[in-house]
Amino acid sequence: MRHLPPLNALRVFESAARHRSFAAAGKELFVTSSAVSHQVKTLEEYLGLSLFDRSRRTVTLTPEGEQYLTSVRHAFDEIEMATQRLTENQESNVVKISVAPNFLTRWLMPRMARFQALYPDIELEINASMGLLDFDRTSTDMAVYFGSGEWDDIEVHFLRRVMLVPVCSPQLLEGELPLEKPEDLAKHTLIYVSKRKWEWENWLQQSGVDFISARGSLQMSSGQLATAAAQEGLGVALADSTLTSREIKSGKLVVPFDIQLDTNRAFYLVYRKQRPLTVGMKAFKEWLMSEM
Repeated sequence: MRHLPPLNALRVFESAARHRSFAAAGKELFVTSSAVSHQVKTLEEYLGLSLFDRSRRTVTLTPEGEQYLTSVRHAFDEIEMATQRLTENQESNVVKISVAPNFLTRWLMPRMARFQALYPDIELEINASMGLLDFDRTSTDMAVYFGSGEWDDIEVHFLRRVMLVPVCSPQLLEGELPLEKPEDLAKHTLIYVSKRKWEWENWLQQSGVDFISARGSLQMSSGQLATAAAQEGLGVALADSTLTSREIKSGKLVVPFDIQLDTNRAFYLVYRKQRPLTVGMKAFKEWLMSEM
């Protein structure tokens, strides 16, 4: 038999601790503040210690209360997520998706009309995010990750490799400093993604250029910003040839050297391991992999 404290008192404690107020907890739970105080007292007597320091106007958690709240909140989060997973509607046509900003604006958004035409009854809720998700602690259904594909405890489906090519504004090619061979990059500003500075070094080596001292350099925090800077004529950036296909076709960007760098990374569609797919998730997965 489990040695658990009174569960209703535990629920009241979590609410009171979260609000730092017995009155606010009472409003949330539809009971009086005195009832909240009684439940907290019951829990304190069970534990044999004080969880709150009480004054006339405020209540504050004791160090023991703070420590206990962390564990209780974690346990409640686990119960809440387990309940959501158990009651997921497999017929749901709403799909919550997390996508890297560059992939979202340059690849997914331009193709959304095609998805809507094929699946008019499917509603997508899209969030732009760079970070990895804990699918056990989020309501997000699926995500598009960029990386090596080596992530634990999630289903991973390969979409496409990321191949980089140099891109710049057409005005840059029409200027006084031509770009006729890779060595000519020494006369121009190279635009780096700050966390991936090795990409330019690898591309130059692959192009047969041992070393160049570029005219200047510009660092951006993301590939999306680096590509935008190149489009504004600020220098030459390395960009995914697929994500920038619209700008290249329209002439807003040009590829001075058609030499591709394989980053050994790719885009992947991911979701919680062993999760049954809803109608909406199946539709999005099939469409995305077909488009890719």
